[in-house]
Amino acid sequence: MLIVREQCLSVGELTEALQVSQPKISRHLAQLRSSGVLVDLRQGQWVFYRISTELPGWMNKLIHQLVDSNCLSSEYQQDIERIHAMKNRPVCCQ
Repeated sequence: MLIVREQCLSVGELTEALQVSQPKISRHLAQLRSSGVLVDLRQGQWVFYRISTELPGWMNKLIHQLVDSNCLSSEYQQDIERIHAMKNRPVCCQ
């Protein structure tokens, strides 16, 4: 949901937002990438992740409905606030 909302996030941003260890985040991102849900973008030392543009329409619709249905949850809002509060946040040039 965070990647959809922010369009592009790094492992560090997700680690900060979700308050979960980097290996756990990386493992889940690798699974989503290998299944074709996410694609990675490498920019220098940073690796960013975004939703694949190759997803079928029904899957895109489902993902966006999930984001819309959870956008007001306090936990989701806290995750977003932690991302936006990051100092020296990397910038994805997509």
